[in-house]
Amino acid sequence: MTEHCQEDSQTEVSDEEQIAEVNVKASKETNEQDVLRGENTDFEPGAESVLEAVLFASDESLTTARLADIVGIGAKQLRQYIKGLNEKYEANNHAFRIEQIAGGYQMLTLSAYNQWLNKLLRVRSDSRLSAAALETLAVIAYKQPIIRADIEAIRGVSSGEIVRNLIYKGLVKIIGRAEVLGRPMLYGTTKKFLEVFGLNSLKDLPKVEELKEPPS
Repeated sequence: MTEHCQEDSQTEVSDEEQIAEVNVKASKETNEQDVLRGENTDFEPGAESVLEAVLFASDESLTTARLADIVGIGAKQLRQYIKGLNEKYEANNHAFRIEQIAGGYQMLTLSAYNQWLNKLLRVRSDSRLSAAALETLAVIAYKQPIIRADIEAIRGVSSGEIVRNLIYKGLVKIIGRAEVLGRPMLYGTTKKFLEVFGLNSLKDLPKVEELKEPPS
């Protein structure tokens, strides 16, 4: 009887210990997640990580004096941190380094990645629209489905080249043919158009009345 009681007691203790371990682990995981989300007020980033965050966020070269002032450290300590960060980046095969440029420091990608970055820059360049292209796109967006003749009647100028350019950029597409003489092509906007302008559907386009300038 005594042996059974002792075994039961040991089992209870063991169960309690397991529950405690689970609670500690869950608490630790929650705290780690809070830190990742920036929600743990007890988390204090070190000067090196602050320096890294500042350089990562900046799109221009920052002088030693300015960086030291922002981070709150001396110039000598700053250079040591930069050296240490670059050593970590190299050891982990990161695609970037902190480089001295234009009298300061900036985080830059390595030249080995230029061919892929050039593709990105070309895509961004291709996505830019002139005032005439934006005007044409607006006409198509609000009046679709619409034929080219009606686009040109509204704009008052030839729009064939601009429409072709918008099709090339993936913002406009041919959606059918009009049931009129010659059966001209009908144009409308694409899914990419919605994505580029942050719209869920065409219903989210601003009302024409909202675009009118208020009377002075």
